[in-house]
Amino acid sequence: MSHPSPPAHDGGRSVPAPASPFWDHPEPLAVGSAPVPEYGVGSLADLLPTLAAGMDVPGTTALIPELATADRNCVFLIDGLGWEQLKAHPDEAPFLTSLLASSRGGTGRPITVGYPATTATSLASVGTGLPPGAHGLPGYTVRNPETDELMNQLRWQPWTAPRVWQPHPTIFQLADQAGVHTAQVSSPAFQNTPLTQIALSGGTFHGRLSGEERMDLAAEQLAAGDRSLVYTYYAEVDGKGHRFGVDSDPWRGQLMYVDRLVQRLAEQLPPRTALYVTADHGMIDIPFDEEHRIDFDADWELRAGVNLLGGEGRARHVYAVPGAESDVLTCWREVLGEQFWVASRDEAIAAGWFGRPDQVDERVYARIGDVIAAARDDVLIIASEREPKESAMVGNHGSLTPVEQLVPLLEVRS
Repeated sequence: MSHPSPPAHDGGRSVPAPASPFWDHPEPLAVGSAPVPEYGVGSLADLLPTLAAGMDVPGTTALIPELATADRNCVFLIDGLGWEQLKAHPDEAPFLTSLLASSRGGTGRPITVGYPATTATSLASVGTGLPPGAHGLPGYTVRNPETDELMNQLRWQPWTAPRVWQPHPTIFQLADQAGVHTAQVSSPAFQNTPLTQIALSGGTFHGRLSGEERMDLAAEQLAAGDRSLVYTYYAEVDGKGHRFGVDSDPWRGQLMYVDRLVQRLAEQLPPRTALYVTADHGMIDIPFDEEHRIDFDADWELRAGVNLLGGEGRARHVYAVPGAESDVLTCWREVLGEQFWVASRDEAIAAGWFGRPDQVDERVYARIGDVIAAARDDVLIIASEREPKESAMVGNHGSLTPVEQLVPLLEVRS
């Protein structure tokens, strides 16, 4: 991850403390001190364009220089399996651990997922090959500027026309049009979801319930073409992490299971295949106390001037009442600025959180919060009344820290 130095006084990106003797807060974290995802050279959005370019798919460009080309490519995305979590559990994942040196083309390094580090955003980045500011899913929940309502981009509620919300073609569609045998192998429950439609469609979708069935069918689909692009997915590492926490027995059990799945698929790869094992984000456990879980619904200071609270606990989009944007930014910095990188929309865009500034599409601009709060420390902004289920999760993710941003890109070749 790159760590740009904050400019002295560049558009407000660094925020010096006021000179007033009554100021009783330490200087807030500078926006420019936040680690920035490796968009364009080593992020999740760069993976499929790189693989597709190696198969001569028009309209795609190889962006991750460390990856060698292959005629057949498979991406196995394990939801919630971060780089740091994998490295911390070698006994539960011996096969995956044996592949760590292969990560990112044999460099032994991870890639970054993009901001925020959350499933809907990351899957859209995977499928479109675009950063969040371009594909337009910049958070777990974001404001729909047309309705001034929060839109949950994972559950797609309330309903929004998918191709209006995300109009770009997927890499799978481009590959299919170029004659590459293209397939997705996942749970049948995902076949007709809007998120699949706008992020993962193209070629054929094959629904299989068990992980073993998915691995076997993914191998068959790889062998079905001289050039093949196959995507498969497993969700329950993330599910157990949210419910029980990373390093819990249920989470460890899921890691052991998915380790066997990867080995099962690797042992069946047809010739001239590259298998890439990656993830959509890492995860961090947050203690259940007032110090680590700041309740927006019980905090009048944080609520003042706020129209909508979007995002999630470690990656908040804050939408102000019109005219209150500056006051909300100032308040959130004063209250949270020692633990969160707190930025205005324009500061976050200029810092490259959502991709290069010139990549942030006009239709996406107002979906991004007036104020963005990205956690640096082990802390959450929960909303106990309006988000009771999310507020009760043990494992969380979303921000710019390495534990959330870094994911493996493990490789097996046949």
